[in-house]
Amino acid sequence: MNARHPAPGQPRRWRPTPLVGGAAAVHAGALAALAVAPATWPWAAGGVIASHLALTAAGLWPRSTLLGHNWTTLPEQPGARIAITIDDGPDPDVTPRVLDLLDAHRARATFFCIGERARRHPRIVEAIVARGHAVENHSQRHRHHFSLQGPGALRREIDAAQTTLGEIAGTPPLFFRAPAGLRNPFLEPVLCGFGLQLASWTRRGFDTRTGDAALVARRLLDGVAPRDILLLHDGHAARDANGAPVVLAALDTVLRVAAERGLHTVTLREAIV
Repeated sequence: MNARHPAPGQPRRWRPTPLVGGAAAVHAGALAALAVAPATWPWAAGGVIASHLALTAAGLWPRSTLLGHNWTTLPEQPGARIAITIDDGPDPDVTPRVLDLLDAHRARATFFCIGERARRHPRIVEAIVARGHAVENHSQRHRHHFSLQGPGALRREIDAAQTTLGEIAGTPPLFFRAPAGLRNPFLEPVLCGFGLQLASWTRRGFDTRTGDAALVARRLLDGVAPRDILLLHDGHAARDANGAPVVLAALDTVLRVAAERGLHTVTLREAIV
């Protein structure tokens, strides 16, 4: 469930969550205990280790709100609306075909783009915007160790993507999605400084791993409901037995069934209230 918080686009004050605040209190208490009674070090160390394990577990759960605000569903608004989000592009082979498919269904999507890929394929990013979709921040380089970085490195990575995508798309991103959805407690304060809102998803198709488009579509459609955020990929897309990116057939099915069920697609920006 999305907590009420300022709309994306403006820097906001960071407020630690109970888990983050509690972990900080545990660290402070451990230091105080060691200063007064050094013999308590096993208890102090145990408390610190336990707090680190809790923070790590929260960061490994992409849909968690324990480390900060996180859009896991769309905000409550009238109408049966869902969001299609597409990660890891732009891809010169897949993304143009995804755009054609969206046009055919008169659907809109949110593309979480990687800055370096956008720099290599700026015309595709421009086409995304020109055809009515939104471009958001998925980091500059999409490194697998993103969630292991400190605040300075996170800030540089996100800032580079903000600059890259803002220059090409014509407007800076309002949303951020971490690579693989993994993060640490330093991310939320950085996002607050940029006025970015973390966005994860309600359901995903695992279309970077599964070569069966029908299975990917079933995962996305099983129980799909208004306010859901669906995750697909134009970058790193898995291929079926014929070499076709599974995202294409899966997305075609999802959009067709969504329309049959009266679900309308919106970008995350259109869902801001």
